[in-house]
Amino acid sequence: MENFVAYNPVRLHFGKDCLSGLTTVLPIYGKRVLFVYGQGSIKKTGLYDEIRTYLDAIDATVVEFPGIRPNPIVEDVDAAARVGRDNKVDVILAVGGGSVIDSAKIISIAIPVTHSAWDFYTKAAKPKSSIPLVSVLTLAATGTEMNPFAVLSNHKTGQKDGYGNPFCYPKESFLDPELTISVPRDYTAYGIADLIVHCFELYFGAGDASLTDRFITSITREAMEYGPQLLENLDSYDLRARIMYAATMALNGLTGYGKVSGDWAMHSIGHVLSLLFDTPHGASLTIATPAWMRFFKNQIPGKLSALGTELFRKPLTADETIDEIEHFFRSIGCPVRLSDIGIGDDQLDKIFNGFISNHVGGACMKIAETDYRKIIDLMK
Repeated sequence: MENFVAYNPVRLHFGKDCLSGLTTVLPIYGKRVLFVYGQGSIKKTGLYDEIRTYLDAIDATVVEFPGIRPNPIVEDVDAAARVGRDNKVDVILAVGGGSVIDSAKIISIAIPVTHSAWDFYTKAAKPKSSIPLVSVLTLAATGTEMNPFAVLSNHKTGQKDGYGNPFCYPKESFLDPELTISVPRDYTAYGIADLIVHCFELYFGAGDASLTDRFITSITREAMEYGPQLLENLDSYDLRARIMYAATMALNGLTGYGKVSGDWAMHSIGHVLSLLFDTPHGASLTIATPAWMRFFKNQIPGKLSALGTELFRKPLTADETIDEIEHFFRSIGCPVRLSDIGIGDDQLDKIFNGFISNHVGGACMKIAETDYRKIIDLMK
């Protein structure tokens, strides 16, 4: 087992009506608030008015930046950073799903500087400080609420990439499962898939940590057991809570302790699909994952077999494991082939070029440029 340092500074507030704690938490960081949110769903659900009530209760000076996109772009982050900088905000309040909170993380480190946030992604710059971030999560999926990572797209460079830095951890995150009840069935399913693939990325990473692997498979089984139940009962607070908790634990550090790293090639592949076709993140992963597994099955047959046997509670070969995982994704309404989302052979060269410009590959299981066509064919 590898040496590791366990560190997670996020204070998590979980449960029904926990948002009332904002009136206590926000003044700790200041009353000049940059309120960041998405494209209007929080106004339709009434959450916007609730948040404004809490802000009014602490007599906050509020500057809003709405309109963060489902696949967030660096231009919006740079624009929001300028707003925060010009208004000398003390704290960022991000209300939304992974796209909003990811964006807010990078906004938090971009406000203290004047260059583009993309300079952090290219390693041309390193953050030296950040504006405190408080998040309110409305979609269980990415685990961003309790980790220091954020994904952005840059359409000018043709790239979608992830970035992580300790300055990007939220200070406080509020998770009320009731806020996810309004999430429609398809995006609920994509969130379930996302948390499962996070587990897979760490499971197939380098390093031998048996207890961590047990954490990984337990979280995955939780999602596979309660996810389908939730999709048949979208108004269930208890089932929403179980999935929300699982999504947070899947990527808050717990699933990586004692390992060298996760692999992340499934995400690398999926990011290209989201960048090129605006595919929902979870949907891109359910297309990428079976293809990745089939490409590497002869290199990791024992690992695949052990995973399938643990998840499905019966002895499975590597091929049977992949088939069962693919069947599960299909059963919850997620695509598993490019054709499922209307992408035909005429788009394959575009995907190939996207793989090249994004340097698609994994941290542990190496993928060469000469492998790209084979992986794309496995996604057809």
